[in-house]
Amino acid sequence: MAGRKLVLAVIDSLKPDMLDLAIEEGRAPTLAALRDRGTYIRDCLSTFPSVTPVASAAIATGYGPGEHHIPSMNWYHRGEERYVEYGSSFQATRAFGVVRSLYDTVYNMNMAHLTRAHRTVFEHLDDAGLRTACTTWLIYRGRTRHDPSGVSVYRKIAEAAQFRHPVYGARELFYADLFDSRNTGCTSALGMPGQRDRHTGCVGAYLVEHDLFDFLLFSLPDNDTHSHKVGPDGQVRSIAEADRALERIVHVAGGVDAFLEEHAVMVMSDHSQTTVEAPINLARAFADARVLTPSDPAPTEAELAVSPAARSAMVYALDEGRRDDLVAGAVATLRGLEGVDLVARRENGEAVVHGRRGELRFAPDGDGWRVEGERAVLDLDGDTYPDALGRLWSALDCPHSGDVLASAALGYEFVDWGGADHVGGGSHGSLHRDDSEGVLLLCGVEAAPSERWSITDVTGLVLGHFGVPLPA
Repeated sequence: MAGRKLVLAVIDSLKPDMLDLAIEEGRAPTLAALRDRGTYIRDCLSTFPSVTPVASAAIATGYGPGEHHIPSMNWYHRGEERYVEYGSSFQATRAFGVVRSLYDTVYNMNMAHLTRAHRTVFEHLDDAGLRTACTTWLIYRGRTRHDPSGVSVYRKIAEAAQFRHPVYGARELFYADLFDSRNTGCTSALGMPGQRDRHTGCVGAYLVEHDLFDFLLFSLPDNDTHSHKVGPDGQVRSIAEADRALERIVHVAGGVDAFLEEHAVMVMSDHSQTTVEAPINLARAFADARVLTPSDPAPTEAELAVSPAARSAMVYALDEGRRDDLVAGAVATLRGLEGVDLVARRENGEAVVHGRRGELRFAPDGDGWRVEGERAVLDLDGDTYPDALGRLWSALDCPHSGDVLASAALGYEFVDWGGADHVGGGSHGSLHRDDSEGVLLLCGVEAAPSERWSITDVTGLVLGHFGVPLPA
């Protein structure tokens, strides 16, 4: 079993109900064949916030944000006294500066923001002498040095945007035409939506045909973009595109059964999506406070930094002398906003969560939790917020997280710093199960039964497949 190569396909925002529908309508025959030959889990739990950078880091390291240190899509860097923006929208990227935002996403996320205390799955496998490969994926850090591509037709554009520095990634790395460890003849138009799944399929087919990997992270992000635009109920079309990319790597091996003779496969979501019906504008809500703006002319005068990230948000108190008052004010403001479901902060070693049904406090206690207050706030006796205590604690424990965290109610999304939202479409990020539960499909991968699967289990599954010990 462990002798087989392994493909980990991550379909961004893949919603279990929509995968079922795509298979039922005959739009995803490759995924249907894998499902029928494997183990299908429909409630694999994402992180909080359930946004792609946080989830990608969890998949790649096996840890939540408290350990891997990527807090959100947009966050305030206390050490550098500035916002970090990973691409909430094109408008947000422009607001913070295109080059700055792309540099943070391509370089700093892996080389500076992601902790060095824990190895990525690529580093684990590289250290064990296995051949790793990765298509365009936010977390790619490995042991092999890669210089910027010298053959891409987009090379001059990349150089103009200052993408001139090498990175360390998987042995075979293909990142949006910026880094190509081989000339495959495939192009992604610099990672433009609608082209990325096709690029992954093209690269993947080349890697399979030439036997160039033991482990391949096969990234399929276009489902997320399509779902943001038309809503999660429209995912069948984009799932069909993802299926075609998978079919390319299966076809080159001679079909599903022939492919599975030499390859095991995992297919998963990083998170899910829900419909957005109304925006929450934090800049307007905090208009009476001195909030740091993306191009602030007097940043030292700011009292608060505000970081909206889809259906989650964070607020930072910038004046340490007034921190308690600023945090209390931020909590009060957020609690008074229509569409804000939960507000959380740390206080005296405990997490304090405010919701419509009151207040709840909790903290780790041995192998469990000490809980005081209204359990209904987090529906602890139900399933509205799966693993609410563990996910909230990890988010609050992240050294880059805000002083106050917020989770939106169903139907609402926080407007980003570019003024963009996904009203009429779909989004994700909240603690709610509908944002957080996704697909995990295992085909040829041995796994012990689990009452609750999480995306943080994936690193262990991959290492276990190859017989590589998981660190204590």
